[in-house]
Amino acid sequence: MNRYFIKLAYNGRNYHGWQSQQNAHSVQDELEKCLSFKLRENIKISGCGRTDTGVHAREYFAHFDSIAHFDEKTKSDFINRLNIFLPSDIVVYDLYHVKNEANARFDALSRTYKYYISRKKNPFKNDTSFYVYGNLDLDAMTKATNLLFEYSDFTSFSKLHSQTNNNLCNILEAKWIDSDSMLVFEITANRFLRNMVRAITGTLLEVGQGKLSLDGFKNVIEARNRERAGFSVPAHALFLEKVIYPDDLFHY
Repeated sequence: MNRYFIKLAYNGRNYHGWQSQQNAHSVQDELEKCLSFKLRENIKISGCGRTDTGVHAREYFAHFDSIAHFDEKTKSDFINRLNIFLPSDIVVYDLYHVKNEANARFDALSRTYKYYISRKKNPFKNDTSFYVYGNLDLDAMTKATNLLFEYSDFTSFSKLHSQTNNNLCNILEAKWIDSDSMLVFEITANRFLRNMVRAITGTLLEVGQGKLSLDGFKNVIEARNRERAGFSVPAHALFLEKVIYPDDLFHY
């Protein structure tokens, strides 16, 4: 039996997130159906993490086991056949033979998300950005963002009643990128809690709108209470952008 990592991307608009669930349409379901059909095996696939309903992924990794073996040509042909069979909103980029103990979720060193905010009304960006009307104090938002590095417990930004063992995360990078009419919040961490990025972004927007002071932002984090944080921004403007693994994972 061989273990493979599969690299893909998807537009999450038509899916209830990555994870398979009863009575819901997921990216995992589509990929498992396609792999099982093409490999003529019952394929079960494990992703690098959950994404909420409507969230997109420009880069996503998952692993699965199969008796199949590929050389470079048969791998390329197989990827092409997968992409023909898959829906237009899912694309497979690559396939990697890895060690049998390799795990797409637990071997990831970091994940990077970006949240896209449109400052000007633009009907062509409605599906991939969140339009925010009015002035935002970017300097205050940046100062509040820098406070995130002082903490590791982000309970205040976690979805209630989640099944995680703890709410500790190591934030490696967090910043705002101001580009013409677009404002992008980029954040990288070793792990994320459910709804965490959207809750942080919504709370930082309240700082930018003058509804919450820097001390108030610190109090939100220290309260470890989701009810103290701001609103969760809509899912359609959130993208999983990058997942980093150890250098030697793909050289097997």
